[in-house]
Amino acid sequence: MIFAWQALGLDDLARRVADRCEPERPAVVAIDGHSSSGKSTLAGRLATELPAAAALHTDDLAWHQGVFDWDGLLRNHVLPVVQAGAALDYRPPQWRARSRTGSITLPGSLAYLVVEGVGAGQSSIRDLFDLVLWVETDEPTRLARDLSRVTDGEISAEDYAAWMAEENAYSIRERPWEHADIIVYGGDSIPHNPDREAVIAEP
Repeated sequence: MIFAWQALGLDDLARRVADRCEPERPAVVAIDGHSSSGKSTLAGRLATELPAAAALHTDDLAWHQGVFDWDGLLRNHVLPVVQAGAALDYRPPQWRARSRTGSITLPGSLAYLVVEGVGAGQSSIRDLFDLVLWVETDEPTRLARDLSRVTDGEISAEDYAAWMAEENAYSIRERPWEHADIIVYGGDSIPHNPDREAVIAEP
């Protein structure tokens, strides 16, 4: 893939996102990308720039549910609450079955919900989003970040291998970057200030 990259301020990226969303609120924005591409970082920064925004991490929905089998939970249990303007306090089925403490929480009266994670833009839920962003990061950088997660014990080598098998199959099957509205660079080699800027390409 070859992209024409341009650096712009995070506030400018937020304006572009807002301009492309439907006027009804809350708007729902997906941030998809490979593991360790920088999705969570981008989601946090974008949610800070957008008014009345919050980020939802699909890893929480996917916990023991399956890498991509959380789509029904988002459609049927999360978004109806958010779109009604209510605060979310949700314990997915696997959290209850495995006695995981806590819950997934979101404040009420959101104007924007940023949904980030591998498969956030998958075809089964693409209709739910006003906008889809894809984070594109070179493979050596992603693998180095993944190795650090395995080494630190965040995920076992066996679980990582199983996860990547599903992730790679998804990438080959759906080519999700082709359905993105904005491509965001998640690597380190293009000069920019990551605290204040994003590097983007528009397909």
